[in-house]
Amino acid sequence: MAMAEPENTIRRRTPRVDAIRNREAIVEAAAEVLAEQGVAVDVREIARRSGVGMGTLYRHFPKKEDLVHTVLRRDFAKWAESARQAAIEAEDPWAALTDFYQQALTGYARHRAIMENFALTWADPDLEGIHQLRLVIERLCARAGAMGLLRPGVTTDDLLLLLVSLGHAVQITDECRPQMWNRLLRISLDGLRADHREPLPPADVAPDIHHPNPEQKPR
Repeated sequence: MAMAEPENTIRRRTPRVDAIRNREAIVEAAAEVLAEQGVAVDVREIARRSGVGMGTLYRHFPKKEDLVHTVLRRDFAKWAESARQAAIEAEDPWAALTDFYQQALTGYARHRAIMENFALTWADPDLEGIHQLRLVIERLCARAGAMGLLRPGVTTDDLLLLLVSLGHAVQITDECRPQMWNRLLRISLDGLRADHREPLPPADVAPDIHHPNPEQKPR
């Protein structure tokens, strides 16, 4: 007959209510500070806002990178879900594509840490959010393509990389010209329309920006 575990052993294995509460407070405070100040924030500010001591913070997150990664995983997934929802709610395929970019980039501009790290997620499969974004973009691409609204040859990777590129534009213009990315978004979306029929360069070959016409020879 198996003996029951001592009650104090079970208690040690079960996180205390105050420990759970402290961890949640740290994560919430970190999310707030990272959105405002980016990943260079001092962890002492996070501890101050969460109302815990530095010892408590380090017990839950021994390294700053652990805390940043936890928050970015959570906030990136929330951001991706918000963009997905905007796409679902738009019935028109082109409006869905436009609303997706608008929602994604608006949320991106409000979160400095995501802004600083988004380009890195292109090659980081560990972030659930990048997978969510790819699935949304696949659906948007298929819908717009099926209705003949999307330029021939445009792929999911093109649309995802466009989001990364526009995100970089947000990062470098947001403080000095906060609406500049909106102009670039409109220009980019216009280039995706089906009335642009000229073939796109192969995805794995860099275009010759000096001689875009392959038949044109240098003099």
